[in-house]
Amino acid sequence: MDRIPFGIRRLDTTIGGGAPAGSVVLLSGEVGAGAREFIYTSTVMNGLLQSDPEMFDLYYGDLASGAVAPDEVHYLSFTAGERKVRREMSLAMDDDIVDASSPAIEFHDLSSEYFQLSPVPREWYSDRTAKISDLNATDERQSVPSALGDRLSASAANNVVVIDSLTDLVAASGDDISWEDIPVILKGISRAAFGWQGLILVHASMETLSRVQHGQLMDAADGTLLFEWESGGSTRARTMVVRQFRGVLSRIEDENIVRFEAEIGDSGFDISDVRKIR
Repeated sequence: MDRIPFGIRRLDTTIGGGAPAGSVVLLSGEVGAGAREFIYTSTVMNGLLQSDPEMFDLYYGDLASGAVAPDEVHYLSFTAGERKVRREMSLAMDDDIVDASSPAIEFHDLSSEYFQLSPVPREWYSDRTAKISDLNATDERQSVPSALGDRLSASAANNVVVIDSLTDLVAASGDDISWEDIPVILKGISRAAFGWQGLILVHASMETLSRVQHGQLMDAADGTLLFEWESGGSTRARTMVVRQFRGVLSRIEDENIVRFEAEIGDSGFDISDVRKIR
């Protein structure tokens, strides 16, 4: 089975090269514990693989046997523009890596659809690249789920796609969708992703979700990575927990590993050599 690299070097090595092609992976957890750094690193490293193979080799190394590089990298955001996302990426990792990866990452700003029925003034969210503006030149109203579906249908096949974030989609619940629709949408994405044979990373903030809601999202995804703070004495450490992951969890359970200490350095998020044993 082909694997799509997360772009997180030690994690990819541990699980045989990356996520099984066609996977939808939910990334959620406590604020600052590493979920955003994970998706930024995954986006940038997979972009770097396309735009600057030499720099990719320097910071990541060779892809594992069985791992297949994505054709493209796409980043979908409901509320944040490209410039803001790139700035946040630069705060999480070295500027040179972010800059070198830029030509290979395509951003999709869905803020026009997201804010169109809100009291937010249009000029606050209307700065678009020409490419995105052309896609939305009509005054016809498109719902947020419809816009998301169009972008995924056009961009997801054989690619890495980040959805940032499902929490925003929950907040958009209203005339177009209700909470009950969110897990169904995620299950629909998961079904389609199997045919797309790429990797879909979906970010969600746990602070806005009940335990039941989070459980429903976990059930709809193929895998869930949970990011938590762990306290010990006077220090805190970031940890990444593999809650469930079809085609991956059994591999790390064989080694009695489900929790990893995490670290964030110049090349972004990575798991450390120290592994938490279940």
